Amino acid sequence: MSALPSPDDLTSLILRTDFGDDAAWEALLAEMRGEAAHRSATYVSDPAYAGVTIQALVDADAAASEDDKLTYVFLADATTLGDEEHALLAVDLEGEPGRTFRVPPRWFTDVSANLTIANMDFADFADATDETGTFRGFDD
Repeated sequence: MSALPSPDDLTSLILRTDFGDDAAWEALLAEMRGEAAHRSATYVSDPAYAGVTIQALVDADAAASEDDKLTYVFLADATTLGDEEHALLAVDLEGEPGRTFRVPPRWFTDVSANLTIANMDFADFADATDETGTFRGFDD
């Protein structure tokens, strides 16, 4: 696999990895727009990434030049597109490469913004997931 796509400035990369249902992808995009999360994301829908594994993403990022490395990526995988909640899969590429958690569009902007500006670490969110491994905000 070649280097991962670069997200636009101050946004997070959302990489589509499942191409079995275009309507589900469009529904995810509509939900992201409804949550204003689209402003925090760079969307890549390229069949070259169909079915890509987490390990392949980790390896591709590790092989990238320092200028092209990412610290995390969000995947719109089969689970994301097959579930009505559309929880994206967040993948750590730096601190604990390969560590994951899910995040529904409702909380995407909070996660993306904090990771983008390095205000919080990936582990801060991953450690605050529920029993399903999904981040649903911080308990007060």
